[in-house]
Amino acid sequence: MTSVERISRILSRKPVDRIGLFEHFWGDTRRKWAEEGHLGADEDPHDHFGYDLQTCWPFTYVADLDFEPEVLEETDETVLTRDGNGAVLRTHKLHNATPEHVDFAVTERAAWEELIKPKLTPDPRRINFEAYRTARDAARKADRFFCWSGVNVFELMHPVCGHEHMLVGMALDPDWVRDMASTFAELTIALQETLFAQEGYPDGIWYYEDMGFKERPFMSPAMYHEIIQPCHRRTFDHAKANDLPVIVHSCGYVAPLVPGLIEAGMNCLQVIEVKAGMDLLGLHRDYGDRLSFMGGIDVRTLYTNDRSDVDRELETKIPTVKKGFGYVLHSDHSIPNTVEYDTYRYFVDRGLELGRY
Repeated sequence: MTSVERISRILSRKPVDRIGLFEHFWGDTRRKWAEEGHLGADEDPHDHFGYDLQTCWPFTYVADLDFEPEVLEETDETVLTRDGNGAVLRTHKLHNATPEHVDFAVTERAAWEELIKPKLTPDPRRINFEAYRTARDAARKADRFFCWSGVNVFELMHPVCGHEHMLVGMALDPDWVRDMASTFAELTIALQETLFAQEGYPDGIWYYEDMGFKERPFMSPAMYHEIIQPCHRRTFDHAKANDLPVIVHSCGYVAPLVPGLIEAGMNCLQVIEVKAGMDLLGLHRDYGDRLSFMGGIDVRTLYTNDRSDVDRELETKIPTVKKGFGYVLHSDHSIPNTVEYDTYRYFVDRGLELGRY
């Protein structure tokens, strides 16, 4: 069974030979493993570990495509930059980390309508055609399931105005946030149509949409239904119209939003972050008849580099979640450089052993 066949069947919960396999790493993890000689300098981890999926993130959504990022402050460890959204963000130079929100030119509707919305046109310069073509060709050559990947509307709004202003806006000026979400949904669909017409379709669509933090989603299910779900339906429906299943990555605690995501057309929920409160076994019990899963294996068990910890985590979950044929092995977050190569290799081998049918 090829990876394309395997993942296609997993996403529709049809019988397969084994569970699927995929993973994300922080950039410094791969560098460390290469320096230690476990990976070749140019070796593709997809080939090395035998992953079933490959993705490509080919779009840029920054409002002003001609704006040159402006460095406002730089230290040995961080750099403060203003970008083409008018956002000021601090990023870490020594390791991969989420940027710190410092300041935003857009904090309410008037600034959005004046500074950002008019610039969000489906300019072909927003599309990296070559990167998509190269990744798609590599996936085809290896018979891997290939996904267009990118962010959906929730993750597209906060780089413009920040989480705080966006969430306050959802409560106090929901029409503004609806307009932002609708604008980004239409832009995404237009760019996908341009890309796919020129380069061909992927096997699936992978949206990153981090809608939760520890033990809470960023919004209530009612607010999700009223403001965000209509744009999820629009983007998911566009995928389904082209026979493309939809995988949704969402960090944090998003369990209360899962029914709405299923209604919108999600086929697979990815990452399922344990330390945020997500429960893979509970989700499988409640939704396993209509939803596939990827992740939910506590990456902290890999931090210990103790195989007995890894065994306990895998043996507690894999025999259950493989029932129904809807599971892909993945940690519940990206693998950091504190995880030794041999630990991760064991995680893969043991997980697939448990996941055979």
